[in-house]
Amino acid sequence: MIALVDCNNFYASCERVFQPHLDKKPIVVLSNNDGCVIARSNESKLLGVKMGAPAFKMKEIFEKNNVQVFSSNFALYGDLSKRVMTILEEESPEIEVYSIDEAFLGFKGFKDVNKQAAKIRHKVKKWTGIPVSIGIGPTKTLAKVANHVAKKHTKTGVFVLNDFKFTLKVLKRIPIGEVWGIGRRYASFLCSNGVITAYDLTQKSECWVKRNLKINGLRTLKELKGISCYDLETSVMRKKNICTSRSFGRKVRDFDELKEAVASYATSCAMKLRKEKSLAFKVIVFLTTNPFNTSESQYRASQKIMLDVPTNDGVMITKSAISALQRIYKSGFTYKKAGVIVSEIVPDYSRQLSLFENKNIYKHKNLMDVMDKLNTRMGRDKVRLAVQGFDRKWRLKQERLSPCYTTRFSDMLTVEI
Repeated sequence: MIALVDCNNFYASCERVFQPHLDKKPIVVLSNNDGCVIARSNESKLLGVKMGAPAFKMKEIFEKNNVQVFSSNFALYGDLSKRVMTILEEESPEIEVYSIDEAFLGFKGFKDVNKQAAKIRHKVKKWTGIPVSIGIGPTKTLAKVANHVAKKHTKTGVFVLNDFKFTLKVLKRIPIGEVWGIGRRYASFLCSNGVITAYDLTQKSECWVKRNLKINGLRTLKELKGISCYDLETSVMRKKNICTSRSFGRKVRDFDELKEAVASYATSCAMKLRKEKSLAFKVIVFLTTNPFNTSESQYRASQKIMLDVPTNDGVMITKSAISALQRIYKSGFTYKKAGVIVSEIVPDYSRQLSLFENKNIYKHKNLMDVMDKLNTRMGRDKVRLAVQGFDRKWRLKQERLSPCYTTRFSDMLTVEI
């Protein structure tokens, strides 16, 4: 059996952990630059707040219903996610971290899966304050279906699919668009062909499904029938590329401001590479104006640079990124967003050295190690390259940011006795 543990309204729940007075009150979390709604509590959903809705269009609803609005606090969410996953690792011999708020667990060997799931749910809530729902089934897809039922139609927050006849009854109530692996395009196609529910898909032949939904659709069909096609991926897969990009908090025209932003994104990519013990061959920089501002001229461009030697050195990657920026920058435009991507990633033990440019590799490696240790101990970007700047007027607009309760000493709660 496989269990899917999913944190309920995760970002909103994180905000409630340290502000219990917000319990049962409507909460929304906004995207970068406080632009769109990316998370909602159940209370906000009932008010009609739509996922992805621009915040300015929801302003009347927010004010009328006293909705608590927060800027996205990814430092807080990431730390609480790690705490939840650590608990899950202690409770199951196999775990696949699927996303920041979801994980698949191997439930082999447990005599009473309901009891084990209830234990995990209680422990996560008690130790972190985050409520979770747990769906259990013989395959990943059925675990997803069970989780959907557990979250929306049970009081216990746990639901098990372990009987085939009962599973078919449940699948009759699951819209095809809710099935894991069925996107909007396929859902629309299936509905037009009479496949309205997950059960309807199980009644189609394998030949029809493979012809119309390809091999992944066939796997979904088999998973719905209880035949496992997706094993737990307990080892962390090496990323194929790493991207750091942000929309600017204000209009940016000046090259120096763009250079600061790109340098910051490049060093962030390098840090992520070092964390994964990886190296990258390719650096890509992209720029874009605001496509929604039709009153101004539009421009977007990207530039890639191939490195002679794969690296995770922040200095080398930043130099390459700035060189790429110089090639694509054009004055006279108002830029909305920039980003850096590193790709063609290989393990750091497979470094192929150059015949002529090896003298600074180990010197720079020691420098990066020291910077990482200092920033881990003292706080992010306490030690940084001068080209990253200090003023940073281009940074994200986060007017409703909550404190970083668990990752910054100055933001820790004070308890008065």
